[in-house]
Amino acid sequence: MVFQPDARLHLGAEAEVWAGLWMGRPAVRKIRRHRAWRHPDLEKRLGYRRMLSEARILIRIKDAGLPVPAVWDVDLENGRIVMQQMAGKPLIEILRDNDISESNKHLALENSGAAVRMLHRMAVTHGDLSTNNILIDKAFDAYLIDFGLSAVEYEVERFGIDLHVMDEILGASHPNIAKGIEIFLSGYVNCDNSLGPLVELSGGMPPLAGEVLKRLDDVRSRVRYHG
Repeated sequence: MVFQPDARLHLGAEAEVWAGLWMGRPAVRKIRRHRAWRHPDLEKRLGYRRMLSEARILIRIKDAGLPVPAVWDVDLENGRIVMQQMAGKPLIEILRDNDISESNKHLALENSGAAVRMLHRMAVTHGDLSTNNILIDKAFDAYLIDFGLSAVEYEVERFGIDLHVMDEILGASHPNIAKGIEIFLSGYVNCDNSLGPLVELSGGMPPLAGEVLKRLDDVRSRVRYHG
């Protein structure tokens, strides 16, 4: 694996992420962190399966034209994956930048919602949606990153939870953006209007946008009730 590290981007409980060069191209290397409290054999099996799943999902959705990084190299034995480094800034920075107009912040949110709907149309849930895991380029187009908790799903519940996580984050971390989740969801729904009817996949039909929004309302109600 020919990767030249430059700067560490993230150190989390599950992985360490570095920016650098791979074969002369801007790249990101993700290294799964060893969890010492797990039995070594279990840790190895879990790490292997999760990274294999992440790589397979990324390759599948990238080939379908989704706005995600390309996978360039995978070392499953050592828990490493090298991906294309996407241009842009995290959505969290865009929404907090006072030099960016309100209309462009709204555009970034709409495009983020559309990117998530494109993912859901492929029967994939992100599993860790946040304003840190969406990049916004200079044209305010959106790109999804960090698929370590993603999964292929056909049950509507997990899709609703994806949106609920974003709802919670926008409300808690970006209260300055009036109706942020509504703007995000307008992009989500309008994506179906642009792309047309869903296509049946090998595991069945992904849920309609309207079904996911209804489940989002159900999840909100449950959270309020138990909260």
